[in-house]
Amino acid sequence: MSNEKIARVALGNGGPEVGVQGLGCMGMSFAYGPTTDEAEARATLERALELGVTLYDTADMYAMGENEKFIAPFIQANREHVVLATKFAISPDPEDPTNPAKRTIRNEPAYIREAVEGSLRRLGVEQIDLYYMHRRNPEVPLAESVGAMAELVAEGKVKHLGLSEVTGNELREAHTVHPIAAVQSEWSLFSRDIEENVVPVARELGVALVPYSPLGRGFLTGSFANAEKELSSDDWRRTQPRFTGDNASSNVALLEPLRRIAEARGVTLAQVALAWVQQRAVVVGLTVVPIPGTRKRSRLEENVGATRVELTADELAALEPIAGKVAGDRYPDMRFTSAGRE
Repeated sequence: MSNEKIARVALGNGGPEVGVQGLGCMGMSFAYGPTTDEAEARATLERALELGVTLYDTADMYAMGENEKFIAPFIQANREHVVLATKFAISPDPEDPTNPAKRTIRNEPAYIREAVEGSLRRLGVEQIDLYYMHRRNPEVPLAESVGAMAELVAEGKVKHLGLSEVTGNELREAHTVHPIAAVQSEWSLFSRDIEENVVPVARELGVALVPYSPLGRGFLTGSFANAEKELSSDDWRRTQPRFTGDNASSNVALLEPLRRIAEARGVTLAQVALAWVQQRAVVVGLTVVPIPGTRKRSRLEENVGATRVELTADELAALEPIAGKVAGDRYPDMRFTSAGRE
């Protein structure tokens, strides 16, 4: 693997400069099965920085704050070289933290202030570079929530604001209260619903898109074909409609174009899937910085290698129909996604 650093881009108008690919840190502590090899995960954080990955993404709800604590030593040691992103809004049930049905969505200003103080304390920093509202609770006026976030910027606790899983109209409304640097939403060959409304508004406002799960939570890499049969009992993906039962069987067949392209190119399925996401920046005319998550250096290097893969027009055409054929929603409950409110 070359040690050549990846290119850099500005994360939205007035946003920080980051590598064109970031790192999702959630899986190092939460959701994806057995306990992480901590030494390997920490080596992965370090290797990412060596390769020019500078955007590190976490959230206060990942393992009830433990993910923020886990990455804190790395962040503190490299504070001048990394862009730290974390999130608030999802309040899990402490007894059943991976169960979406037992979560509440908190957007009220008092909670936001409480949440940011908790994140700052766990991370051991004085300022968060990019602070996201993780999910939107429509019962709380958006102007109140974003107004409270703007106060954190004025106080120096937060540098830039982001939103996750908001609609195009919600993004536009929020941007009138305070500039939004980035919108984080699921975006992959299997999940393209944001292209209808969110992407055009982001382009108009100069907001960057930060796709999470650009590898379909590992499904697009071919690492598993049926979550119920192949993943451990504590793996959150077993609850996802696309990865179980008849849906999984149908969706596995959709990977065939990726396999053909990967074989012809001498690259991996993951690299084809990530290259597709990265090239959306040119197609839709805005900054796109995907944040694939991994706990291993080998996977990280594979993912970063995708930044140097450019798909041809014919290859893009072969991949185009996939999303329209995917069976199952991306969550059991779509109410708190942008698509569930559009």
